[in-house]
Amino acid sequence: MRPSVADVAKYAGVSTATVSRVLNENPSIRPQTRDKVKKAVEALGYQLPENNPVPKMNSSKLIMVLVPNIENPFYSGIVKGIEAAAREHNYSVLLTNTQGDSWVELKYLDMLEQKQVAGVISLDPMTAQLNLPSRIVELPWVACSEYVPNSEVAYVSIDHKQAAKDAVLYLVSKGHKRIALVNSDERYIYAQQRLEGYISAMESAGLSIEDGYVQSMGGIDYPLGELAARRLMTLPTPPTAIFSVSDTLAIGVMKAAFRMGKKIPEDVAVIGFDDIPLSDMFEPSLTTIQQPTFEMGQAAMKMLSQRIDGNAVSSKLIHHSLIVRQSA
Repeated sequence: MRPSVADVAKYAGVSTATVSRVLNENPSIRPQTRDKVKKAVEALGYQLPENNPVPKMNSSKLIMVLVPNIENPFYSGIVKGIEAAAREHNYSVLLTNTQGDSWVELKYLDMLEQKQVAGVISLDPMTAQLNLPSRIVELPWVACSEYVPNSEVAYVSIDHKQAAKDAVLYLVSKGHKRIALVNSDERYIYAQQRLEGYISAMESAGLSIEDGYVQSMGGIDYPLGELAARRLMTLPTPPTAIFSVSDTLAIGVMKAAFRMGKKIPEDVAVIGFDDIPLSDMFEPSLTTIQQPTFEMGQAAMKMLSQRIDGNAVSSKLIHHSLIVRQSA
């Protein structure tokens, strides 16, 4: 039986869409992935049907979305919003998992200038975007969630500082005075601004930040939240409330607290950030700051469409919400 694209994809351990892009010689595919697919094609003896070539994508209607960590559930809501708006404007969307590397952004900037893609939406860290050359402002390039302050590149985001301040002041309103922060990777503007919001809220409430109360973990994986909680709960004066800059960190915090015999929110209150689906399914359900991710993605795509058409656009901040549940 003649091997199919699906057979090649299974053999190479990639998606059928990736196989199609390799067969189309799409430049967005990384060399190691291209090699895996080509080896699978050779091993299986796959041949393109003579009268049914793989349809080539129209680069004038192709949008590239740069995602720093495709496993992070926060980004899925943004991507869904981008795809919904892209369909309205008859664009196709390609995702690439950049791991926040600056060289990947520069690669897609070259593709944009060579008109291999119509436009780019970047969700990459602010520090990666800082390495882009100044000519980026003349191109159809939009930042979403992450952005460079004072840059002329248009962006869609929320007021991270105010959102963090709202979360901490809510804890203050519940009577907490010993409030800790679990932060992520300060390459990201959101991490920097949420730290500022935490400090501002503590200062406005007249509360001191004890030594060890700010835990910068360098990422948002669940185990990092667990590690931060263990550090915090073994301090001489442990906090009675913990604000985490992501829901994944917050859930890690709660898991560690449970294992240490703590009750939530009786012994320690926990607030997260993002309102990923798991935050409402976890027990107790997580109080969190909701980012309107779908709306952010839609707005970024509509903004990019305007830039592709040669129109000027203004950056946009979208309102966040505090979702009160059982954990605080």
